[in-house]
Amino acid sequence: MATDNKNNAANEAAKKALEAVNAKKAAEKKKVEHTYTQVGQQSTNKEELLAITKQNARPYRIAAFILWALAIACEVFAVLIFFHKVEFKFTTENPGWTIAWIALLVLDLILVIIASRLWVKANHLDPAPATNKTKFWIHNNLGVIISVFAFVPFIILILTNKDADKKSKTLATIVAAVALLIAGVSSADYNPISQEEMLEAADIDTVFWTASGTVFHAYDDCQHLNHTVELLTGTSTTAIENGKTRLCKTCEARALKEAEEIAEKLPGEDKAPETQGEATTAAAGN
Repeated sequence: MATDNKNNAANEAAKKALEAVNAKKAAEKKKVEHTYTQVGQQSTNKEELLAITKQNARPYRIAAFILWALAIACEVFAVLIFFHKVEFKFTTENPGWTIAWIALLVLDLILVIIASRLWVKANHLDPAPATNKTKFWIHNNLGVIISVFAFVPFIILILTNKDADKKSKTLATIVAAVALLIAGVSSADYNPISQEEMLEAADIDTVFWTASGTVFHAYDDCQHLNHTVELLTGTSTTAIENGKTRLCKTCEARALKEAEEIAEKLPGEDKAPETQGEATTAAAGN
């Protein structure tokens, strides 16, 4: 019995190893030959680069503010409908009345989420400086802050109103609270980038990126580029100018590993790059 178990375990291990080999071979077969398009750099200094990133982010910021304004308008309209301050034929009685204010809250939620994601995109294109902690926090949490303004006033007005029936107040509170939770979770930026990080990454001589991607790569044989034919190439500053928000995490890890290997081969203990950004730049430039 013990022998059979050992044989089964060995067979299972061999099967997994074979599957891994076949998967690797399949991945290699799927790799494509790249074609490269050189992209020229627009900026010549830090100030020009920041001006370009601000310009890139401006349309997203404007769109975000417009959608947030519409979301607040939906909230106000939902309050007016709920308290019968504004009525239409289908809202004078149920189910039209209930459907109307619920639909407005749902539209409020949709607008808030879209606006917040546009704001996150803008923050990645034109990040705030981490040295200004207040500005950095507000910039990266503005979507969550607006979410509060888009639903909490509605909840407070409903709960403090003594004329509305208990069943309607409970339903309205639950709907608005759930919408607030969804909006808050969806609006948060879980991977914010600072202006300092962006500028630190803007000194790699040669990087690669795709037309539709959001990151740039230090290596054209990065696994994330295996299936991409057309690559754009230039300096990391050029990539940032073209809306690529940060260095690929896989490339960054590989560059750091290569930098550590280079440092180990050098004589002396103080030869290794002092910062993570320097290590990435040094390895990517080799």
